[in-house]
Parts: sequence; C-alpha cells; structure tokens
Amino acid sequence: MAADNDFVKEITKKSVDFSAWYVDVVRKAELADYSPMKGMMVIRPYGYEVWELLRDQLDRMFKETGHRNAYFPLFIPESFLQKEAEHVEGFAPEVAWVTSGGGEVLEERLAVRPTSEAIICSMYAKWVKSWRDLPLLYNQWANVVRWEKVTRLFLRTTEFLWQEGHTVHATAEEAEEETLRMLGIYRRLAEEYLAIPVVTGRKSDSEKFAGAVRTYAIEMLMPDGKALQAGTSHNLGQNFAKAFNIRYESREQKLEYAWQTSWGSTTRLVGALVMTHGDDSGLVLPPRVAPVQAVIVPISAGNWRETVLLHAQRLLDELKAAGVRAHLDDRDTFTPGWKYADWEMRGVPLRVEVGPKDIDKHQAVLVSRVDRKKSFVPWDGLAAEVKRQLEAIQGELYARALAFRDANTHDARSYAELRDAMAGGRGFIRCGWCGGRDCEAKVKADTSATIRVILDPPPPGFDACVACGGKAAHAVLFAKSY
Repeated sequence: MAADNDFVKEITKKSVDFSAWYVDVVRKAELADYSPMKGMMVIRPYGYEVWELLRDQLDRMFKETGHRNAYFPLFIPESFLQKEAEHVEGFAPEVAWVTSGGGEVLEERLAVRPTSEAIICSMYAKWVKSWRDLPLLYNQWANVVRWEKVTRLFLRTTEFLWQEGHTVHATAEEAEEETLRMLGIYRRLAEEYLAIPVVTGRKSDSEKFAGAVRTYAIEMLMPDGKALQAGTSHNLGQNFAKAFNIRYESREQKLEYAWQTSWGSTTRLVGALVMTHGDDSGLVLPPRVAPVQAVIVPISAGNWRETVLLHAQRLLDELKAAGVRAHLDDRDTFTPGWKYADWEMRGVPLRVEVGPKDIDKHQAVLVSRVDRKKSFVPWDGLAAEVKRQLEAIQGELYARALAFRDANTHDARSYAELRDAMAGGRGFIRCGWCGGRDCEAKVKADTSATIRVILDPPPPGFDACVACGGKAAHAVLFAKSY
C-alpha cells in the first residue's frame, strides 16, 4: 500500500516547474492521458465528468436564449473550403485530409472538420429562403481536428471537443447583438461556474478568426503569467453568405444576403480549471463543476463496517436528497489518510469525516479543500451546512483568482516597460496602441506577446502607442499566451 503522502511527493511543485506540475496533476488526477497517436489525448472518466458539467451548463444557457442543437458531417469537401479565401488561408496549415476511402482514391479530397462554417453554410444556403426563416440559431457539439505542431493535454491537442454555434440574421445589427450576447454567456460560464475572472473585448485584425469581420474573446490569466483564450465569438458579416450564396427575400420583397455569426468554446476550459485553482496537492475544483462535491470518508477502526459505515451511508443519502453530488468512500484496502490525499488530489471541494467519536457526539467533521479548515457540524442540519460551505468555497476561489489577475495586470507607458514586463513576471499589460500592424508585429517579434483584447471603452491615460510613440487609437492588453 502506498504511503499517505505519496500523491504529494509525485507531483512537481507548482512554483518549481509549472508545465511539469500541470501534466502531473492532469495525469495523477486521472483527467486525461496521452494516446498512441501523437498530439491526441484520451479523456478519462473523471475528466469527462468535469467536461459534462461544463457542457451541460453551457447547453442550458444556449437553449435559454433560443438556440437549438444540430449535427453536421465530420468531412468537408475541399471545394467547399475553397469558397471563402481568407477562411481557407487561415486554416490551411492545420487541416487533415482524407484522400482515399473503401480502398479507392477519392475524386475530391475531404477535410477532417477543423471548423464547420463551410459545411454548415452550404446547408443554410438551402434552408434560408425568406425573412420568415430568420433568425437561425443553431449550435453543434462535436469534435474537430487541427494538426498542431506543439500540443499539451486539454490546452492544445490535435483533436478536441467543443461546441460551435452558427447563426443567421436579417440585419447587421442583429448579428452584432448575437455576437456580444454569446460572448456574455461565455463570461457567465467562466466567472459563475469555473470561478475564473475574465477580460472580454475585441481582437485585433491580425488575431481575429479567419473570415470574420470582428472577433471577440474571453481571456483568462493563468498563474504562470500567460493568457488563455477560453472562448470566442465572431461576427462574420456577409462574408460567408456571399461565398455560399445565403440569400433571403426581405419583407420588402428584395433578395438580400444574410448576416452571420459563429462562436465556440472547447475542452481547453478543463485545462483552465486545473491551472487556475490547483495547488501542490493536485486539483482544486469549484463546487459548481466538481463531479463529486462532498466525499464522505468513514474512519476505519475496529468493526467500522457495522458501526461507522452505517451512519456514513445515512449521511450520504441525506446529502444526495439535498441535491449535493456526494460520494461515500467505503474502500477497506486504504487507510483514511491515503483516502484524504487521494480526494485532495482529485480536487473534491469538501471532505466529510465520520468516526466512532463523531457518532458518540452525533456530528461529522467538514474539511475544506481550499484551506483545509475543519468544522464540527451536528448531523441535524448537516446537508444545509454542506451546501453553505460549498457556496463559500465557490466564492473564495473566484475571489482568489480575481485578486491574482488584478495584482498581475500592469500598465506600460514605454516600450522598455513592456519588454521588462514580458521578460519578468509577465501578466496582462495595458498599453496604448496606434492600431498599426507594424507596431503590433514589432511587439510580438521582440517579446512574443500579442494583443489579447482591445479595451473598449479605453481607460484614460493611454494616449501614446507603446511601440512607436504616435497617437494611440486604442488601449489594449498585451500578454504572452498559450
């Protein structure tokens, strides 16, 4: 049997090697593992359960705003991709191609879905005929393939899971409203469920989605000072409508091109959870997205199966009846200490300990994963107290992440300040920017930092471009990113 602290010893310290720590936690907590195919991961049941909770909440939000789910083919004919030139150019290096099937060479290559605008727009061209057909508010839950050169579990893999929304509207104003509404939904998911504060804003033209008129994103700041783009919403304008001939008869009986949006988020969100909240003992999961919110660990002493276990089972039933995702660890092959380390590794927000002394006192011991504080709670009212503490943990994790982000967001008034920030602790750096591609490219070449979002409205005091010294058109956030 492993020693009680083996879990901690086998994890690289977060402060020593952040990348190694991240991989250790993902694998030790059994979220995911490497597959035999380079760059592709296997999502293990515990990791998939986290994804399901995120996915289901996001799906509810979509449906509350009138969106419906559909499914489109995995393979896309090459001629379809070629219809929107900017889109094709943007994805060309990442596309995987199928050239034969059933033992025969295909007449036309098929792309393995890197994103679905092309195939979905071809169908919209058939379905949209009149203003009465609009808006179309569709979403797809699917997998996509992008042939990445450098991969990391959850954060960037060749194949990943996501959702992609694709909507069609009668006016430019409706499309922009939809684009910003979906950005707001991503923000709600991140802050209210993942307990991760985000910055939202528009991308620069060089960072926007290939084929979009405007791209908006939610950006998170990770503990290593790098930014993580965790959701994007694109106003496609009429670019794809003109390429795929998506037209409708207006109320005035004129034939008009439609206006479109697309938006998506991925299993990258699971990686964001690991990095933001985890510590040297493993995962720390926000209660609202934890597969197990409270684990009951009976103290195995004497004839504990005839005494302690019976009371633990009663507590389990009460917690489940109260809507808590609870689990009873009744394994008799491990010590209580080993179980504590195991469940801490898996990030369970709250541990409920029950032993012979607790039975005598009609109480249980609650231990928070966040600070390991203990509280002694009578059986009567235990479920209510568990729910109260879970909400408190959710709030505390968000407050910690917000404090970190704010403490690592700095202003740079000169190019030297920007370079020093990127060479040091990094973080979000607010700067003035003239709007020129050359200045943006210069910063990227010198520091590897990119514009994460344009800040609208801009905060005061950023009148000069950090790169050229000319008049600033925008205030932006620079950061190194994943």
